[in-house]
Amino acid sequence: MDYPVSADENGVNLKPEKMEKEKLYHCIFKNKAMLVFKDSQDVLNCYEIEQEDLVEKIRKASNEDDLEKLLEDYLKGQNLKN
Repeated sequence: MDYPVSADENGVNLKPEKMEKEKLYHCIFKNKAMLVFKDSQDVLNCYEIEQEDLVEKIRKASNEDDLEKLLEDYLKGQNLKN
């Protein structure tokens, strides 16, 4: 299956018909990480991350499981700082 989220010089390209529900997808566009998922009601949710160190970690994530764990660990760390 083609990856449903990609980026080129024109912007971010989405193929929602190829997305699984409740699965996180990502791409990097202009040094920003774009996170996208389709929820159980087929609504697309998109988040943009600009924080450089987090974008670099997302860029290096080798698969979706690594990405989800990275984001969970990051959020846990942020909760400790508050």
